[in-house]
Amino acid sequence: MAPAMRPGDAAFAAVEHVNAELFTLTYGAIVRQLLTDFEEVEQVNKQLDAMGYNIGIRLIDDFLAKSNVTRCSEFRETADVIAKVGFKMLLGVTATVSNWNNDSTECSLILEENPLVDFVELPETCQGLHYCNILCGVIRGALEMVSMRTEVKWVRDMLRGDDAYEMRLKMLDQIPEAYPYKDDE
Repeated sequence: MAPAMRPGDAAFAAVEHVNAELFTLTYGAIVRQLLTDFEEVEQVNKQLDAMGYNIGIRLIDDFLAKSNVTRCSEFRETADVIAKVGFKMLLGVTATVSNWNNDSTECSLILEENPLVDFVELPETCQGLHYCNILCGVIRGALEMVSMRTEVKWVRDMLRGDDAYEMRLKMLDQIPEAYPYKDDE
C-alpha cells in the first residue's frame, strides 16, 4: 500500500503545470516592463502588489476547489495551509511558518527556494525593488476573499543579499460575512 500524500503534494499533483523556465522568464518580462513604465521602484512594488491582489481574489476559488482544504478555524492554521499547500500547489515549493507574535496574529513565511527568482540579478538601480511582491498581493487578495484582512510584506530577500526569502503576514481583522438577503423578508 502506498503512503498517503501530504495535502500540498496532492494539491500540486491535481493542477496543470506550466514549464517553470517559461513561467520565470515571463514573470521577469513583466517586472522589466513595469520598471520601464514607472520611474520609481516603489511604484513598481505597488503595481506588483496590486497585480498579485487581483490574481489572489480570483485564484482562491480554484485553490479551494482543488486543494480540498476545509475552513481554517484560526490564523495559525491559515498560515500553515498557505505555507504547505498554497505554495506547493502554485509554485511547487513549501514554506516554513515561524516567528509568531504573542497573540498569534503575525508570523513569517520563509522560503528556502523561490522559483520566481531563477536567472535574476538586481542591478544597483533596483535595490529597493521587491521583485516577488506579486506573492504578497496574491496572499492578501486570497485571504480577503475568505474574510481575513491582512498586511503582507517582504522582510528578507536573497536578491538583496539576505540568507532567505521571508515575508511577514499580519492579520489585521476578520471581515464579517455579508449576506445579500435577509431570511425574514
